[in-house]
Amino acid sequence: MEKRMEQRIKALSKEEIAIVPHDPQWAAQALELEKGLKRIIPRMLMLRICHIGSTAIPGISAKPIIDIQVEVSDMEAIRTQVVPLMEGAGYEFIWRPTMGDDEPFYAWFILRNEAGQRVAHVHMVRPGQASVDRIIFRDHLRNDPESAKRYEVLKLELATRFRRNRIAYTEQKTDFINEILAKARREKMKR
Repeated sequence: MEKRMEQRIKALSKEEIAIVPHDPQWAAQALELEKGLKRIIPRMLMLRICHIGSTAIPGISAKPIIDIQVEVSDMEAIRTQVVPLMEGAGYEFIWRPTMGDDEPFYAWFILRNEAGQRVAHVHMVRPGQASVDRIIFRDHLRNDPESAKRYEVLKLELATRFRRNRIAYTEQKTDFINEILAKARREKMKR
């Protein structure tokens, strides 16, 4: 089972990266996804749900994949109760290694359109600094057009260099993300 999951993650990491101009419909699509998730996930498990990632930042180009982060109270209940419901709603499930969270794995769901292209990622995570950082990063870029533009340029360059290597694409954004998080924290301390 573990070997099969490793192979699945490897195959997913080689899917092509395509960056497209900002679509004003992304915000509405995210709201619809959130509504659907609220119908699927038992309320007692869901602590916070929000639109994260580049599609949540108005005006910048992004992969046309809506990222929704759902903070949950019980990962085991997600695995045993929610995964079958999400799969029944058309989502692919991956028990994915985390980056920066206390939990070693999180529940990751991929929704595809009729053509097989990714249209949404749902990240079900325990509350923690990594989930907070994703929101801080998003909010900072929403309020700092210059940093948002720099991020857009970086992503376009990386998508060209690592067109079929999502792991390298993600890793190469780390320094920029850390820079923005440090800047956001400094600005918050000044207030």
